[in-house]
Amino acid sequence: MTAVEHCAVKITGSGEKTIVFLHGYGCDSGMWCKVAPAFENDFRVITYDLMGYGKSATEHYDPVRYASLDGHVDDLVAILDELRLKDVIAVGHSVSAMTIGLAAKRRPDLIDRLVMICPSPSYANDGDYVGGFEKQDLLGLLDILDVNYLGWARDMAPLIMGVPDRPALGEELTESFCQTDPDIARHFAKVTFLFDHREDVKMITQPTLVLQCRDDALVPPTVWTWLMDNMQNADHVILDATGHCPHVSYPEATTEALVEFVRPRVVS
Repeated sequence: MTAVEHCAVKITGSGEKTIVFLHGYGCDSGMWCKVAPAFENDFRVITYDLMGYGKSATEHYDPVRYASLDGHVDDLVAILDELRLKDVIAVGHSVSAMTIGLAAKRRPDLIDRLVMICPSPSYANDGDYVGGFEKQDLLGLLDILDVNYLGWARDMAPLIMGVPDRPALGEELTESFCQTDPDIARHFAKVTFLFDHREDVKMITQPTLVLQCRDDALVPPTVWTWLMDNMQNADHVILDATGHCPHVSYPEATTEALVEFVRPRVVS
Protein backbone atom coordinates (compact mmCIF):
# COMPACT_ATOMS: atom_id res chain seq x y z
CA MET A 1 0.00 0.00 0.00
CA THR A 2 1.39 3.41 -0.98
CA ALA A 3 1.53 6.52 1.19
CA VAL A 4 -1.26 8.01 -0.94
CA GLU A 5 -3.44 5.04 -0.03
CA HIS A 6 -2.28 4.86 3.60
CA CYS A 7 -3.31 8.45 4.26
CA ALA A 8 -6.53 8.49 2.20
CA VAL A 9 -5.28 11.29 -0.04
CA LYS A 10 -7.98 13.31 -1.80
CA ILE A 11 -7.15 15.43 -4.85
CA THR A 12 -9.52 18.07 -6.20
CA GLY A 13 -9.33 21.26 -8.24
CA SER A 14 -7.18 22.19 -11.18
CA GLY A 15 -4.17 24.32 -11.89
CA GLU A 16 -0.44 24.02 -12.33
CA LYS A 17 0.27 24.85 -8.70
CA THR A 18 -0.58 22.46 -5.87
CA ILE A 19 -1.64 23.35 -2.34
CA VAL A 20 -1.65 20.65 0.34
CA PHE A 21 -3.51 20.96 3.65
CA LEU A 22 -2.48 19.08 6.83
CA HIS A 23 -4.83 18.94 9.81
CA GLY A 24 -3.90 19.18 13.47
CA TYR A 25 -4.13 16.98 16.56
CA GLY A 26 -7.35 15.05 17.07
CA CYS A 27 -8.83 16.04 13.71
CA ASP A 28 -9.03 14.74 10.15
CA SER A 29 -8.96 16.21 6.67
CA GLY A 30 -12.66 17.09 6.89
CA MET A 31 -11.67 20.05 9.04
CA TRP A 32 -10.62 21.84 5.82
CA CYS A 33 -14.09 21.62 4.24
CA LYS A 34 -14.79 25.34 4.75
CA VAL A 35 -11.44 26.54 3.36
CA ALA A 36 -9.93 24.14 0.81
CA PRO A 37 -12.76 24.39 -1.78
CA ALA A 38 -12.04 28.11 -2.22
CA PHE A 39 -8.76 27.19 -3.92
CA GLU A 40 -10.02 24.55 -6.35
CA ASN A 41 -10.41 26.94 -9.30
CA ASP A 42 -6.75 28.00 -9.19
CA PHE A 43 -4.92 25.07 -7.60
CA ARG A 44 -4.71 21.35 -7.47
CA VAL A 45 -5.85 20.81 -3.87
CA ILE A 46 -4.65 17.91 -1.73
CA THR A 47 -6.06 16.96 1.64
CA TYR A 48 -5.31 13.79 3.57
CA ASP A 49 -5.64 12.16 6.97
CA LEU A 50 -2.59 11.90 9.17
CA MET A 51 -1.78 8.29 9.97
CA GLY A 52 -4.05 7.16 12.79
CA TYR A 53 -6.83 9.61 11.98
CA GLY A 54 -9.92 9.72 9.79
CA LYS A 55 -9.85 7.23 6.92
CA SER A 56 -6.11 6.55 7.15
CA ALA A 57 -4.94 2.95 7.39
CA THR A 58 -4.92 3.02 11.18
CA GLU A 59 -3.79 -0.59 11.38
CA HIS A 60 -0.44 0.61 10.03
CA TYR A 61 0.09 3.09 12.87
CA ASP A 62 3.53 2.26 14.25
CA PRO A 63 4.35 3.87 17.63
CA VAL A 64 8.05 3.66 16.83
CA ARG A 65 7.75 5.31 13.41
CA TYR A 66 5.50 8.03 14.82
CA ALA A 67 7.38 8.58 18.06
CA SER A 68 8.36 11.96 16.62
CA LEU A 69 7.04 14.18 13.86
CA ASP A 70 9.59 12.64 11.51
CA GLY A 71 7.16 9.82 10.75
CA HIS A 72 4.55 12.31 9.58
CA VAL A 73 7.22 14.19 7.63
CA ASP A 74 8.11 10.90 5.93
CA ASP A 75 4.45 10.49 4.94
CA LEU A 76 4.18 13.99 3.47
CA VAL A 77 7.42 13.60 1.53
CA ALA A 78 6.33 10.17 0.24
CA ILE A 79 2.94 11.52 -0.89
CA LEU A 80 4.50 14.41 -2.80
CA ASP A 81 7.12 12.12 -4.35
CA GLU A 82 4.53 9.52 -5.36
CA LEU A 83 2.44 12.21 -7.03
CA ARG A 84 5.59 13.68 -8.64
CA LEU A 85 4.93 17.11 -7.20
CA LYS A 86 7.41 19.88 -6.48
CA ASP A 87 7.21 23.48 -5.30
CA VAL A 88 3.88 22.99 -3.56
CA ILE A 89 2.31 25.36 -1.06
CA ALA A 90 1.97 23.54 2.25
CA VAL A 91 -0.62 24.59 4.84
CA GLY A 92 -0.36 23.06 8.29
CA HIS A 93 -2.56 23.59 11.33
CA SER A 94 -1.17 23.45 14.88
CA VAL A 95 1.26 20.53 15.25
CA SER A 96 1.19 20.00 11.48
CA ALA A 97 2.65 23.48 11.06
CA MET A 98 5.84 21.97 12.45
CA THR A 99 5.49 18.94 10.17
CA ILE A 100 5.44 21.07 7.03
CA GLY A 101 8.34 23.10 8.42
CA LEU A 102 10.44 19.98 8.95
CA ALA A 103 9.54 18.75 5.46
CA ALA A 104 10.47 22.11 3.94
CA LYS A 105 13.82 21.99 5.68
CA ARG A 106 14.51 18.39 4.61
CA ARG A 107 13.27 18.67 1.02
CA PRO A 108 13.20 22.30 -0.11
CA ASP A 109 12.54 21.13 -3.67
CA LEU A 110 9.12 19.89 -2.62
CA ILE A 111 7.78 22.94 -0.78
CA ASP A 112 7.84 26.45 -2.23
CA ARG A 113 6.08 28.32 0.56
CA LEU A 114 4.33 27.55 3.82
CA VAL A 115 1.31 28.65 5.81
CA MET A 116 1.46 27.85 9.53
CA ILE A 117 -1.91 28.22 11.27
CA CYS A 118 -1.68 28.66 15.06
CA PRO A 119 1.81 27.11 15.26
CA SER A 120 4.00 26.64 18.28
CA PRO A 121 7.59 25.39 18.05
CA SER A 122 7.41 24.44 21.74
CA TYR A 123 4.57 24.59 24.26
CA ALA A 124 6.90 24.43 27.27
CA ASN A 125 8.35 27.48 28.99
CA ASP A 126 12.14 27.46 28.91
CA GLY A 127 14.14 30.32 30.37
CA ASP A 128 13.27 33.49 28.45
CA TYR A 129 11.06 31.52 26.06
CA VAL A 130 7.40 31.55 27.12
CA GLY A 131 5.58 28.74 25.35
CA GLY A 132 2.53 29.00 27.60
CA PHE A 133 2.90 25.97 29.87
CA GLU A 134 5.26 24.72 32.53
CA LYS A 135 6.77 21.33 31.72
CA GLN A 136 5.16 19.72 34.76
CA ASP A 137 1.73 21.00 33.67
CA LEU A 138 2.17 19.38 30.26
CA LEU A 139 3.19 16.11 31.90
CA GLY A 140 0.13 16.36 34.13
CA LEU A 141 -2.07 16.87 31.06
CA LEU A 142 -0.63 13.73 29.51
CA ASP A 143 -1.28 11.81 32.73
CA ILE A 144 -4.94 12.82 32.48
CA LEU A 145 -5.07 11.57 28.90
CA ASP A 146 -3.63 8.23 30.03
CA VAL A 147 -6.35 7.85 32.67
CA ASN A 148 -9.40 9.33 30.92
CA TYR A 149 -8.87 10.41 27.32
CA LEU A 150 -12.56 10.74 26.48
CA GLY A 151 -13.24 12.88 29.53
CA TRP A 152 -10.28 15.08 28.65
CA ALA A 153 -11.55 15.42 25.08
CA ARG A 154 -15.01 16.52 26.20
CA ASP A 155 -13.54 19.12 28.57
CA MET A 156 -10.77 20.44 26.36
CA ALA A 157 -12.26 20.53 22.86
CA PRO A 158 -14.59 23.50 23.53
CA LEU A 159 -11.71 25.44 25.14
CA ILE A 160 -9.45 24.71 22.19
CA MET A 161 -12.14 25.75 19.70
CA GLY A 162 -12.48 28.98 21.69
CA VAL A 163 -15.91 30.19 20.53
CA PRO A 164 -18.25 29.65 23.51
CA ASP A 165 -21.00 31.61 21.76
CA ARG A 166 -21.09 28.85 19.11
CA PRO A 167 -21.14 25.64 21.17
CA ALA A 168 -21.88 23.48 18.13
CA LEU A 169 -18.30 24.03 16.93
CA GLY A 170 -16.92 22.83 20.25
CA GLU A 171 -19.14 19.79 19.99
CA GLU A 172 -17.84 19.16 16.46
CA LEU A 173 -14.26 19.12 17.72
CA THR A 174 -15.24 16.95 20.68
CA GLU A 175 -16.77 14.42 18.30
CA SER A 176 -13.61 14.43 16.21
CA PHE A 177 -11.44 13.84 19.28
CA CYS A 178 -13.69 11.05 20.51
CA GLN A 179 -13.61 9.21 17.17
CA THR A 180 -9.84 8.78 17.44
CA ASP A 181 -8.38 5.59 18.84
CA PRO A 182 -7.50 6.58 22.44
CA ASP A 183 -4.14 4.80 22.31
CA ILE A 184 -3.14 6.70 19.17
CA ALA A 185 -4.47 9.96 20.58
CA ARG A 186 -2.44 9.57 23.78
CA HIS A 187 0.67 8.65 21.83
CA PHE A 188 0.38 11.59 19.42
CA ALA A 189 -0.33 13.95 22.33
CA LYS A 190 3.15 13.28 23.68
CA VAL A 191 4.65 14.11 20.28
CA THR A 192 2.48 17.22 20.02
CA PHE A 193 2.98 18.76 23.43
CA LEU A 194 6.51 17.68 24.38
CA PHE A 195 8.36 18.44 21.14
CA ASP A 196 10.78 21.36 20.81
CA HIS A 197 11.35 22.49 17.22
CA ARG A 198 12.69 25.96 17.90
CA GLU A 199 16.01 25.24 16.21
CA ASP A 200 14.24 23.64 13.24
CA VAL A 201 12.04 26.63 12.43
CA LYS A 202 15.08 28.87 12.41
CA MET A 203 16.34 26.89 9.41
CA ILE A 204 13.26 27.33 7.21
CA THR A 205 14.15 29.57 4.27
CA GLN A 206 10.93 29.49 2.24
CA PRO A 207 8.42 32.36 2.48
CA THR A 208 6.12 31.55 5.36
CA LEU A 209 2.82 33.01 6.56
CA VAL A 210 2.28 32.64 10.30
CA LEU A 211 -1.46 32.95 10.89
CA GLN A 212 -2.60 33.46 14.48
CA CYS A 213 -5.76 34.27 16.42
CA ARG A 214 -5.73 37.19 18.83
CA ASP A 215 -6.83 34.91 21.69
CA ASP A 216 -5.67 31.29 21.60
CA ALA A 217 -5.78 29.05 24.69
CA LEU A 218 -2.78 27.04 23.46
CA VAL A 219 -0.51 29.64 21.85
CA PRO A 220 0.19 32.91 23.70
CA PRO A 221 1.39 36.10 21.97
CA THR A 222 4.90 35.49 23.27
CA VAL A 223 5.18 32.60 20.81
CA TRP A 224 4.19 34.85 17.89
CA THR A 225 6.90 37.32 18.89
CA TRP A 226 9.49 34.56 19.14
CA LEU A 227 8.61 33.22 15.71
CA MET A 228 8.88 36.64 14.08
CA ASP A 229 12.21 37.27 15.79
CA ASN A 230 13.69 33.91 14.79
CA MET A 231 12.25 32.83 11.43
CA GLN A 232 14.18 33.88 8.35
CA ASN A 233 11.41 34.70 5.90
CA ALA A 234 8.07 34.94 7.70
CA ASP A 235 5.09 37.28 7.57
CA HIS A 236 2.65 37.45 10.46
CA VAL A 237 -1.12 37.97 10.30
CA ILE A 238 -3.25 38.14 13.43
CA LEU A 239 -6.88 37.37 12.68
CA ASP A 240 -9.66 39.14 14.54
CA ALA A 241 -10.63 35.72 15.82
CA THR A 242 -10.51 33.58 18.94
CA GLY A 243 -9.55 29.99 19.52
CA HIS A 244 -7.07 27.56 18.02
CA CYS A 245 -8.98 26.46 14.91
CA PRO A 246 -9.79 29.52 12.77
CA HIS A 247 -10.15 27.43 9.61
CA VAL A 248 -13.22 25.91 11.30
CA SER A 249 -14.56 28.83 13.34
CA TYR A 250 -13.56 31.75 11.09
CA PRO A 251 -13.19 30.18 7.64
CA GLU A 252 -13.83 33.38 5.66
CA ALA A 253 -11.10 35.35 7.44
CA THR A 254 -8.73 32.39 7.21
CA THR A 255 -9.38 31.95 3.51
CA GLU A 256 -8.90 35.65 2.84
CA ALA A 257 -5.50 35.63 4.55
CA LEU A 258 -4.43 32.52 2.63
CA VAL A 259 -5.55 33.95 -0.71
CA GLU A 260 -3.63 37.15 -0.08
CA PHE A 261 -0.49 35.12 0.58
CA VAL A 262 -0.65 32.53 -2.22
CA ARG A 263 -2.42 34.11 -5.17
CA PRO A 264 0.35 36.54 -6.23
CA ARG A 265 2.59 33.53 -6.86
CA VAL A 266 0.03 32.08 -9.26
CA VAL A 267 -0.28 35.14 -11.50
CA SER A 268 3.37 36.25 -11.43
